[in-house]
Amino acid sequence: MVKLTMIARVTDGLPLAEGLDDSRDVPDADYYKQQVKSLFKNLSMGHNEASRMSIESGPYIFHYFIEWRICYLTMCDCSYPKKLAFQYLEDLKNEFERVNGSQIETAARPYAFIKFDTFIQKTKKLYQDTRTQRNVAKLNDELYEVHQIMTRNVQEVLGVGEKLDQVSQMSSRLTSESRIYADKARDLNRQALIRKWAPVAIVIGVVSLLFWAKNKIW
Repeated sequence: MVKLTMIARVTDGLPLAEGLDDSRDVPDADYYKQQVKSLFKNLSMGHNEASRMSIESGPYIFHYFIEWRICYLTMCDCSYPKKLAFQYLEDLKNEFERVNGSQIETAARPYAFIKFDTFIQKTKKLYQDTRTQRNVAKLNDELYEVHQIMTRNVQEVLGVGEKLDQVSQMSSRLTSESRIYADKARDLNRQALIRKWAPVAIVIGVVSLLFWAKNKIW
């Protein structure tokens, strides 16, 4: 069965719409929603390049696809047919683009299209029972194949993002420390030059002063 549905903008990870009553029969729903938000964050940072993917997480599996920089994601039972999950997302995508297409790029607040929940709930009901004639026909439809869509584990997917974040943070820290060391090196070189040439400058200054004073007396 379809459990959770979320739509987000890939460029910044901003959630745009969500199935409002999806989590009623999902234990630890907040935990899985947090995984979805982490996935959106990874996608916005370019950590996952696949435009279509299935991600296993405990007894559930996330299915998502990206089109026109919008990510359409649903979480289903692991036993739910992948083909129906992606056709469900395809239906959502077509309607979401039709209704909100001109406003998607300019949306500035989270869940700006929360009213889209009405369509999500209506469509989800159509896909809940895999045994209906309608859904059996979709499963037999050879025009929509999903065999090549990769399936990965959620810890593997999110772990890659965390490791890349750590590498990025380490790189930034090393760059900052390198600048500090470079500044300190310049200061030490400056101080060494001063210690080396200061006595010479003093001698030249004294000699010049004596020469000036002598000329003035004469």
